[in-house]
Amino acid sequence: MKADTDSRSGPIGGLPDPLAGTVSAAGASIVRSRLFIKYVALLISVVVVALVANGVFEIWFSYQENKASLISIQREQAEGAAAKIEQFITEIESQVGWTTQLPWSDSTLDQRRFDALRLLRQVPAITELAQIDSSGHEQLRVSRLTMDVVGSGVDYSHKPEFTEAVAHKVYYGPVYFRRESEPYMTLSLAGTRRDTGVSIAQVNLKLIWDVVSKIKVGVHGRAYVLDADGRLIAHPDISLVLRNTDMSKLAQVKSARAGTDGSAQQVQEAEDISGHKVLTAYAKVAHLGWTVYVETPIEEAYAPLYASIQRTGFVLFGALALAFIAGMFLAGRMVVPIQALRAGAARIGRGDMSQRINIKTGDEVEALANQFNDMASRLQESYADLEKKVEDRTVELRESLDELRTAQDRLVQTEKLASLGQLTAGIAHEIKNPLNFVNNFSGVSVELLDELQETLAGVKADDKARDEIIDVMDTLRGNLEKIVQHGKRADSIVKNMLLHSREGSGEHRPVDINSIVEESLNLAYHGARAEKQGFNITLERSFDPAAGEVDLYPQEVTRVLLNLISNGFYAATKRKAQDGDTNFEPTLAATTKSLGDRVEIRIRDNGTGIPPEVKEKMFNPFFTTKPAGEGTGLGLSISHDIIVKQHAGSIAVDTQPGEFTEFRIVLPRKAAAIGSTGGRA
Repeated sequence: MKADTDSRSGPIGGLPDPLAGTVSAAGASIVRSRLFIKYVALLISVVVVALVANGVFEIWFSYQENKASLISIQREQAEGAAAKIEQFITEIESQVGWTTQLPWSDSTLDQRRFDALRLLRQVPAITELAQIDSSGHEQLRVSRLTMDVVGSGVDYSHKPEFTEAVAHKVYYGPVYFRRESEPYMTLSLAGTRRDTGVSIAQVNLKLIWDVVSKIKVGVHGRAYVLDADGRLIAHPDISLVLRNTDMSKLAQVKSARAGTDGSAQQVQEAEDISGHKVLTAYAKVAHLGWTVYVETPIEEAYAPLYASIQRTGFVLFGALALAFIAGMFLAGRMVVPIQALRAGAARIGRGDMSQRINIKTGDEVEALANQFNDMASRLQESYADLEKKVEDRTVELRESLDELRTAQDRLVQTEKLASLGQLTAGIAHEIKNPLNFVNNFSGVSVELLDELQETLAGVKADDKARDEIIDVMDTLRGNLEKIVQHGKRADSIVKNMLLHSREGSGEHRPVDINSIVEESLNLAYHGARAEKQGFNITLERSFDPAAGEVDLYPQEVTRVLLNLISNGFYAATKRKAQDGDTNFEPTLAATTKSLGDRVEIRIRDNGTGIPPEVKEKMFNPFFTTKPAGEGTGLGLSISHDIIVKQHAGSIAVDTQPGEFTEFRIVLPRKAAAIGSTGGRA
């Protein structure tokens, strides 16, 4: 990429501008700084937003996945433990069950005692077995811990161990602790027949404690078992069990007890008995009303998530650093050619037509620089032509002044010749610098001529001398008027050039196309009336309500409309002046029409029309048919660039010489096409 500017001469007229370099450098520095910061900030913002959004989504989904995975593991552990406990109780039931198959009338106590002892050997978890006859009295008790008892006759007929077993065939008693060390429960089974009685077994639940103690989830995860009332019956910390700990008020316990049928498998983040945050899951133990809980500390459960957040932070920091470096590099590549383009355009605007902008980026910026160079070349040629004409007119003016001095010598008899000499000297002083017309040459010179004529009116001279002086004055006035015309044209060219090369195009936004056309009509009409007293032209409007809003640069489109409307005023009034027809009424019509995704604007006048040879060149820069001093030839060229190149639209002209001229503009509604290029209509 190459971006620089050539500087070979100063402003027009050779006058130095000592502040121009300082102001330009300061302005360029400010603009570069703002653009540079904006581009870097934009790139970093895009990267930050993308990475932060991605990180947030990743963390959220990782949180959900980790939580669901851990809960699934905990639930499987809880269900496995519940299944083992249920299997343990079921096996004991099946072993105790065969002791209730024979009625008391068919067996002896010795036989039943033998069967009970064999049961205790086969099922180590049973520490005591009592057999109750059909009337509810104990007939036999066999124990590992106490002496066997035969025929004690203890009445169980009103105890739940007997009544519940008879009613429901099975009874699970509450958990209790023998010798305050090991948990026990009572299991009662009734036979299939009424006379078989009931067998009551005291079951050691130490095996359940062993199952719970072996459950590990992660490093600090644990499991425990609660009965139907929320009392702790198994926990890795046996001291909590021995203290008969009530955990019914914990949130996870309340949730589990609410789903007594096992359908409400709710998972919660809750607090354990010590007040620490845990992730918990549970499973029901069928028939017993017990619940197995598996819990993991929150810190351990979310440790992978915290690690993921830390990794994301490192990635974000690294991406920010890379984005900053890339932003600095890209912004530099974008801002440097823009700065060079602005500096070059500023020098052209100050009148240095030899200025050339040298940018090699291979993109639209290079194309814009080439367009500025082409415009500067054309302006330089135009200025050279104007300077030559001014020099020629200056020579003629000097010759006229010489003749005027000769005639002055013939009028020495008058007292006002001294004043005449002062006026002549003033004119001669004014024309010393032929380019002093970007100043007050025209106004001062014309005033001097007017004063000179008034002076000559009072001069008493012979008719021949007076006639010669008047002839010289007429010639002098004609030459001065030509110089004034060229000066005005040069001034207009500079103003148009400065306008065309300005830095921005105003605010780009959606506007109502009917409003902008109406506003342009009013501005042009009142401006024309202000310039020409008695100006009268009929305005006709036909606006399509469906035209609606169009995405564009309002200031630029207004420039185009004002230019076309002003040209229409000029052509209509010119035809009025040429025809001399009192019945002819100058008219200008403006219409809008919706074309779906585009909108059409037509400006039509009933003026002089445009010849075919002029129509072919009318959009070329510096081409004009107006008299010298009345036009620059840039209006239609700039209008074409604004519509076609800046707005991706089209502009066409339909005309009939001596009858009418109609310009047709078509603009896209959406801003997507803004900045594209297109051919001329």
